[in-house]
Amino acid sequence: MDDNRCMETLRLIVDPGELEAPATDAALTRAAAILRDGGLVALPTETVYGLGANALDREAVARIFAAKQRPSWDPIIVHIAPLERMDAMLDGLVEELPETARKLINAFWPGPLTLLLPRMRAVPEAVTAGRPLVGVRMPSHPVALELIRRAGVPVAAPSANLFGHTSPTTAEHVLADLGGRIEVVLDAGPTGYGLESTVLDPCQDPMIIYRPGAVTEDQIRAVAGPVEIHRESTLPAAVPREALPAPGVGLRHYAPRARLILVEGPQAELGERLAESAAEERREQVGILLPADVEAPPELAEYRVFAWGRWAAPEELARDLYAGLRALDAEGCTVILCPVPPERGIGAAIRDRLRKAAGKSAE
Repeated sequence: MDDNRCMETLRLIVDPGELEAPATDAALTRAAAILRDGGLVALPTETVYGLGANALDREAVARIFAAKQRPSWDPIIVHIAPLERMDAMLDGLVEELPETARKLINAFWPGPLTLLLPRMRAVPEAVTAGRPLVGVRMPSHPVALELIRRAGVPVAAPSANLFGHTSPTTAEHVLADLGGRIEVVLDAGPTGYGLESTVLDPCQDPMIIYRPGAVTEDQIRAVAGPVEIHRESTLPAAVPREALPAPGVGLRHYAPRARLILVEGPQAELGERLAESAAEERREQVGILLPADVEAPPELAEYRVFAWGRWAAPEELARDLYAGLRALDAEGCTVILCPVPPERGIGAAIRDRLRKAAGKSAE
């Protein structure tokens, strides 16, 4: 792998609750100037940390792809903030806004929903992988919003990790992958949701969810009408013949270094099933993502276990999923066992990420 680490990455601490505090104010001012000048800034959002650049600067966008070692066929999302009016920044990115999109914006922005919309010519083709739709969202994290507002430019920001790796939910995760490749990481502590945004095409009928997230299928349907989740019947080729239709579609994304094994079953049986799977991998260094409310058989004590939140609270599982995968990787595990939650609410998003991390086709 080409390392290409050639600069010192500054880690600037920011307080989301005190944006006007001197240290936070100075960090945001500095980071905004770097974005305007074509640099790369890793920024916290409510989902994961993103690697930001001026979305309208072709050279800056190219630096995102180089830093992440991201292939050109994988499009990236553009993040905006309200200026003099809610959608002022949106005007320079999209040609038209369907009524369904307007309803969704009113209901879910700022928040973890990305909309695929007809792009303006000003948006570099690299952002959309040459496709006619650009993914846009308005994050709800106060640091992200203030940084974009101060920079005064839309910010292209895929997850701030090397391509295909587990997404980062802390500044430490960013530095582990991209330290020496980017100018700055703004450290605002762990992210809230822990999974990337829902990606939706509101221009189709029915609408299509290309990547499930915290804004769920049921929530979208209640606001804007019929919607379906895009499913690949088979895994795509390692190098697709054409650009992907949306960020996060197909391929082996979100993956730890360890081999990931998914364990299905009702809560009452998960402990025994994890123990059985671990016994089958006895020659490996086994790590286990173990929900707090799943009864653990005594034999699991001999393996490395990450306390993964409660099975009954899937939002906790989502928040800590990537942190758990990274922690077990860091402990030298060669195999990670992970229970798969039911496909309800944000459980659909967790299943999507685990399936792709394990290199599994859709059910």
